[in-house]
Amino acid sequence: MDTKIKSIVSRQIFDSRGIPTLETKVTLNNGIIGKASVPSGASTGSYEAYEKRDNKKCYGGKSVLGAVESVNRDINKLLKDHDALNQKKLDRLMIELDGTENKRNLGANATLSVSLACCRAAANALGVPLFYYLGGMNANLIPVPFMNIINGGRHADNNLNIQEFMIAPTGASSFEEAMQMGTEIYQTLKGILKEKGLSTSIGDEGGFAPLLKSDEEAIELIINAIEKSGYAPSKDVNIALDCAASEWFSDGKYTLMKSGTEYSSNELSDYLSELIHKYPIISIEDPFSEDDFDAYTDFSLSEIIQVVGDDLFVTNKSRLMMGIEYEAANAILIKPNQIGTLSETLETIKLAKMNNYNVMISHRSGETEDSFISDLAVATGAGQIKAGAPCRSERLSKYNRLLMIEKMLNGNAIYQSLI
Repeated sequence: MDTKIKSIVSRQIFDSRGIPTLETKVTLNNGIIGKASVPSGASTGSYEAYEKRDNKKCYGGKSVLGAVESVNRDINKLLKDHDALNQKKLDRLMIELDGTENKRNLGANATLSVSLACCRAAANALGVPLFYYLGGMNANLIPVPFMNIINGGRHADNNLNIQEFMIAPTGASSFEEAMQMGTEIYQTLKGILKEKGLSTSIGDEGGFAPLLKSDEEAIELIINAIEKSGYAPSKDVNIALDCAASEWFSDGKYTLMKSGTEYSSNELSDYLSELIHKYPIISIEDPFSEDDFDAYTDFSLSEIIQVVGDDLFVTNKSRLMMGIEYEAANAILIKPNQIGTLSETLETIKLAKMNNYNVMISHRSGETEDSFISDLAVATGAGQIKAGAPCRSERLSKYNRLLMIEKMLNGNAIYQSLI
């Protein structure tokens, strides 16, 4: 069976916000193909790998024809006739060709689209599911979905400071039951908002984006929806927050972008601690700025709840090593497009697990219908996935893929909260 690469072709497509991105097709000598498309974030960490855009007049400067050219000209020539089964070598060759720390020459969007497409082509050539190709026979842990059902911050045009208000059906017995719980709560919340005369328009990740009095009101509305759906907060369903606090930080203080309230690191820590003690919150993401390692280290609730580093770590081994040294956070968010290749993503996950960090696989706010992260979550036994609200096809494609994987495992799937 000839699994060498015959051709790599990329094209410009559009993500869920109508912004250009890449789709890449890898064709092997045996005729097998693999496709992958890459997402883009709205709230991005400054240490993320470089997303190559054209910065010209069309599409407000966001076209990706330069990244497409990187694939069709440079990467196609580089990887042609190499074996698709040798993922590490393929990724290493692209990293060496780029020659920069953050993929500035080729673009992380270009390299990731090729990396994921090569992996899919290899799995297709062997005739095995992607999660099995990546994780082997022990890949059977289905992740708990963290569903962003109220959007704020940069994900919505409302007055909420916290970027994501999520529910996690930790008390479900299967992923299928978790989806039932999540979708019921989502629809119940919609009804509650309508009854109160509040907007049911949605933000970038499919969650509702009402104008509310405070972030606390958003949490209380979610608790109301959980209870009205017949579930028990804390027991059946818990709450998670993504503060995206790097967006608040400037000149040594935190200024909440929508309310204008100012906090020092210690004051913000006290405020978040109050929320955590008051409500059934089990996970909080990016509670401090991406460079405020001391605040993460000093955060007294790190031993009680999950503290997730996203902008703090940006799926980067070097950043994670800094966090390990500082004892900052206890979990990492994994977004492959923050680093630019599958191999580097897997290395970061491995390092996190070796140091007892929890792992949550994540989408981006600008998504495509590619469900690669669903297979990645199962393959790596991450136990947690963040893919947005149970709404819109670019979010549901991830959840529907996990439903399929659970069925494919034919009774051998494990669903349990690792928090």
